[in-house]
Amino acid sequence: MENIIPPSGLSRRGFLGIAGVAATIPLLAACAPGASGTVDANTVLKFWDMPWGAPKYSDTAAEIVKGYSQSGMPSWSYQTIQWNNFYQTFSSAIASNTGPAVSGGGGFQAFQFAELGKIAYADNLIETMKKSGSYDDFLPGTIDSMKTAKGYVAMPWAMDLRVFWYKKSLLEKAGAEVPTDWDSLVTTGKALRKIGVSGFGIAGGSGYNHAPQAIITMMLNNNGGLFDKDGKLDCVTDRNIEAVEFVKQLVAENIIDPGMISYSMDNLVSQWAEDKVGFGVHEPGLALQLGDTTGDVLVSSPLTGPHGDQGTLMFVNNIMMYTNSPSQEASESFLEYYLDNMITLWKDDAVSRIPVRQSIVDLPIFQENAQFVKIVKEYQPIAKSYAYPASSGFAGLAAVDGGMQLWQFAQTVLEGKTDAKKSLESLSTELAKVL
Repeated sequence: MENIIPPSGLSRRGFLGIAGVAATIPLLAACAPGASGTVDANTVLKFWDMPWGAPKYSDTAAEIVKGYSQSGMPSWSYQTIQWNNFYQTFSSAIASNTGPAVSGGGGFQAFQFAELGKIAYADNLIETMKKSGSYDDFLPGTIDSMKTAKGYVAMPWAMDLRVFWYKKSLLEKAGAEVPTDWDSLVTTGKALRKIGVSGFGIAGGSGYNHAPQAIITMMLNNNGGLFDKDGKLDCVTDRNIEAVEFVKQLVAENIIDPGMISYSMDNLVSQWAEDKVGFGVHEPGLALQLGDTTGDVLVSSPLTGPHGDQGTLMFVNNIMMYTNSPSQEASESFLEYYLDNMITLWKDDAVSRIPVRQSIVDLPIFQENAQFVKIVKEYQPIAKSYAYPASSGFAGLAAVDGGMQLWQFAQTVLEGKTDAKKSLESLSTELAKVL
């Protein structure tokens, strides 16, 4: 699962078994307080957040919440919700109307709760931010990633992209160049293999979504994807087949080490640290995880696919409002304040995620990290979600992202025994069962 335990980079989105859980939440239409209701200024509303890093993150976020003050509006409390069983925590609280008015959460949580009638759409807040000018501070496409057919289910605050990394010293030792396209990736991978180094690092072990994400990144890099423009399942396409065949080639050429089919994320990071991987897909914080201060572990420019395309996988961390808030106006006022003041998290070095606002990207402390700057400049403009090429998100993305179907698909690809088209047909059949 991706970023559910952010400090280790394992999983943010993962909603294992979420569809079944969600189905048990009663709609409670008659019980929920009206979103347009008023609230006493002495009331304390709840903001639930996730531990997006070390304790310093939560402490800093709590101070931001404490600083909110607006005449006639209630104050807010801050509570950290641990990732362990977080979806059950949210669903139970929201079903009993004891949940928060505003919260962070899993990447696709807002889409699911919106389908259950529990999300207060952010359209009005977006219009307010357009008038104030703060809307223009968001990086292109980040707000639109929250769009559905009925409205915007949440507001983005950070993003997690899959990027290509390389180890400079190993490429130099192998006499290889930094790959720029698929052909040069094979050339570099073969050169690395000759010195006993994997040319495309992958963690394919059970319960880890690194391998599926890496394969889907290659599909997006070839202008493929899991869905069509209308959001309907569309896995078995020529571009996807070509991408899967390419990954199978990396396996056949031993550029992907055979043992990686069972690697955990810790195994993969250790391989990077021990000079056993020279190139691969990883999250933005790889160099930080490795503690590299010498500039040896670097972000490459995005690869160019065989037809001239570029693309990568992106997840957007977001903050959502709920219909059980006693005052939608209060929720919008607080969320606008919080989004405008989250810059403190980066100023105080309390979070290492990629921000969605240009004003944060421009901070000296962010600009000092050349890898982050390159990711924002070169990867963010070409990044795509699981929904691509559909323009709107939908609740089914959580089931796709949190289930075992993608991992099982990745296993067949890494085993190298199944035809690419058949692997994709099987993936389509299995995904159709949960969508």
